[in-house]
This record gives sequence, structure tokens and C-alpha cells, in this order.
Amino acid sequence: MDVNLKVNGQVRHIKTDADTPLLWVLREDLGLTGTKFGCGAGLCGACTVHLDGQALRSCVMPVEALTGRSITTIEGLSADRSHVLQQAWIAHQVPQCGYCQSGMLMAAAALLKTTPQPSDQQIDAAITNLCRCGTYPRVRTAIHAAANMLKNNKAGKKAGKA
Repeated sequence: MDVNLKVNGQVRHIKTDADTPLLWVLREDLGLTGTKFGCGAGLCGACTVHLDGQALRSCVMPVEALTGRSITTIEGLSADRSHVLQQAWIAHQVPQCGYCQSGMLMAAAALLKTTPQPSDQQIDAAITNLCRCGTYPRVRTAIHAAANMLKNNKAGKKAGKA
């Protein structure tokens, strides 16, 4: 099957089987290895990407369902670690082994798009990614820090326009 996918803002053409999971197209065909394989069943979240801005477990999504949709991977979040979540992750030393972190970041970015100031309960409900190292308290702290940075950036921009 010929597939045109819009990945990180660029249309990419690939030939693959229609039922190939997006995860393998990203990693094997496009060389975007930041998205990780964890369980292969959509449970752990290591493979989380955005599909039209929503968090999606890419290991269970066949590419045939993705034509015309916009996919963002961890590489598309920010190439230079300048995304507010990446800055918060670094500042709060979130990663331990780091394997789950790209999926966690993508889930957190989707959360902050819909819920700019999430509570701990909202974070826990939205971030269902598994972390074997147990960095969940640091994840929460970093998400709150990123939300506050975004809030302060918006307030500063509004004040500059007045």
C-alpha cells in the first residue's frame, strides 16, 4: 500500500502493508526512533504520539487509518529541547532510565493543550503511561511547572500588548 503521512509538518511517502502499526513506520521507515516500543498492546504509553493534537498509542494504530491526518512525534515537539515541557522535565530531573519519557512528554503536551492548569487528579487521569522507575511525582511537578511557565508567558505577552 502507498501511504502519504504528514509527520512533524512534512508529508512523507512510504510503501507498507495497510495494517502496519504507525510505531513501526515511524521507527523503521522514517527513522524517527524517539517513539519507543514498550508493550505492543497500547497499554504502557512508550509509543505515544499526537494524532491531530490528541495523544495516541502508535503501536496499535494501523497506517491505513492515518491518511490525511497530522502526526507529531517527540522529534516534532521540539528539535532543540526548547518546548516548555522539555525545559520543565530537565529542570525537575524527571527521567531516571528515560525509556518512557518521550511518551510521557507527548501525553503531557496533549494534556496541556486541553487543560492549561491541570490538577493532580487531571494529570493522573491523563498520564496513564507506565514508568518502571516510578518518576510519577516528578512528572506531576514538571507538568505543573510547565503549566505555570505557559501561564506566565501568556500574561507577559498580554501585558506587552497593553
